[in-house]
Amino acid sequence: MQGVKRIIMTLFLAILSFGAGAHPHSFIHLKTEIVSENDQFVALKMRWTMDEITSADLLYDAGNAKPGDEIWKKLAAEVMANVLGQHYFTEVWHDGKKVKFKNRPTEYGMEREEHQAVLTFVLPLAEAQPLSGQKYTISTFDPTYYVDMSYDKDSDAWLAQAISQQCRISVHTPTPNEQMLSFAQSLDKEDAPPEDMELGKQFAQTVTLQCP
Repeated sequence: MQGVKRIIMTLFLAILSFGAGAHPHSFIHLKTEIVSENDQFVALKMRWTMDEITSADLLYDAGNAKPGDEIWKKLAAEVMANVLGQHYFTEVWHDGKKVKFKNRPTEYGMEREEHQAVLTFVLPLAEAQPLSGQKYTISTFDPTYYVDMSYDKDSDAWLAQAISQQCRISVHTPTPNEQMLSFAQSLDKEDAPPEDMELGKQFAQTVTLQCP
């Protein structure tokens, strides 16, 4: 399982890299579904697709495993443990306050998509949140910006069918200033920005959920 340990460190502890140069060094493409129940916001259903280089060790360890084989469960559990250690790399805000999450996902798994590893999981809110007349913002990011976590398309964040007519969703991509861009580009693979800087947050997309 040495490959598992390597990939976890690469993705979520940010101490290895495939090449030197500016941050970020690894890329995760995001897809997120807003999950509702009884007209309340209850969870985020997430799908993280890793870039091919980052995926290499995971797929090597998986070998020719078929969907549902035990190795996928082991790989998913190890990666998920580190995601949990970083609070799912996700923040949800409502009325100026962070919305709390449950300590464990309700489900999770890992699979292969051609040459890429894909982590899927359901992030449950600690308490169901009201939707009517409310606004929420959601961001997923690595604070160090070692890993770029982003949506390829605005449509990669969407509403569950039950609330698709009731609420609106949008994705905002920020435009960091030249100073912030230059700082990120100056960081080598072994560098880390100050913790309180939250560099990754400066580049993080924001998903806005609004319900009239």
